[in-house]
Amino acid sequence: MPTPLKVLLLAPHPFYQERGTPIAVDLLLQSFAARGTQVDVLTYHEGADRDYGPGISIHRIPPPPGTHHIRPGFSWKKVVCDLAFHRDAARILNRSRYDVIHAVEESVFMARRLGARHGTPYLYDMDSCMSRQIMDKHPLAKPLAPIMQAMETSAIRDAMAVVPVCDTLAAIAHASGAKKVFTLRDISLLDPAIPVHPIGLAARTGGTGPRFLYVGNLESYQGIDLLLDACTRAGSSIPEARVIIVGGTPADIQHYQALAERSGSSSFVTFIGPRPVADMASLFAEADILLSPRSQGGNTPMKIYSYLASGKPVLATRLETHTQVLDDTVACLVEPTAQAMADGMIRLAQDSNYRKTLGNQARRLADNRYSRTAYAAGFTALYDWVEQQLALRTIRR
Repeated sequence: MPTPLKVLLLAPHPFYQERGTPIAVDLLLQSFAARGTQVDVLTYHEGADRDYGPGISIHRIPPPPGTHHIRPGFSWKKVVCDLAFHRDAARILNRSRYDVIHAVEESVFMARRLGARHGTPYLYDMDSCMSRQIMDKHPLAKPLAPIMQAMETSAIRDAMAVVPVCDTLAAIAHASGAKKVFTLRDISLLDPAIPVHPIGLAARTGGTGPRFLYVGNLESYQGIDLLLDACTRAGSSIPEARVIIVGGTPADIQHYQALAERSGSSSFVTFIGPRPVADMASLFAEADILLSPRSQGGNTPMKIYSYLASGKPVLATRLETHTQVLDDTVACLVEPTAQAMADGMIRLAQDSNYRKTLGNQARRLADNRYSRTAYAAGFTALYDWVEQQLALRTIRR
């Protein structure tokens, strides 16, 4: 019987938390456990512990001073944590031998350096284009763009394989000279085993018209300011409609509530804070239209796959972040302007047949392409290939 593969998974973020990349890593670990792979996971100090069985061990960095409540994206807190993370990754690799390093996000640079030292190949789990993400969030860093892009390209070229989460990132990997690319898309998080229960959105928001729902963090790239401007423009045409925003930190919620007050949309919009993923189906059941007003980024928001699976119509901006998954047959796509978003809201609120058609088409797409079965097939293909390549290396030696 062959020896199980031994993998070091580098996950430089809080884990587990209910947000994009940690959710993707959770799904990855469930798949490793089902395969019987032995995995050591190195992650940050923050997050909830999870038990994946005897083959999966989670190791955390010691908490660096002043690094509480780490947010998504680049930050100085992440830089401090990554210094500690690199140190611990080096210690783990000095102590144990691994067949492959599965490197998520910026840990690919550590995997490239440390893997070369130990003769261990690495996979680059590409959840975003890091150089583009930093440029979008920190425009003053643009002079450093050529250096960051060169580093990212080198990491892509030297990887055993690149594992992007969407077609846009796959195209970047191919253009950068990746040896092998396996696209492993995110999937719907709706679990049919979890019963739907009352959330009470109608009682919280008032109004007798359609309820629009946004679910996600409130980072600037999500386009919440665009949405609030659209609400101001659409409110007079659909006064009985309501917009519910789920997610965000207390500071983010306070910021956008103040913006809604200033824009005159506060009576139209309700912020209800974060809710667990287990509540997602219940939230969708009480909503009529789902929103994704994202204004930046190339990777598809993870929530889009759950939106599709819900069978509810989706209103989203006509940007690459959405159009690599969505088209006009499954979503109402609008230009990323407040007026276009407002026009889309009005059309969806007033046309129930259009809503029904989009919702049915969306659910069909999710069932066919973005299910757990599809993910399992992609993961199996990836790690079957990894094991074959490692066996070939052993033979050549």
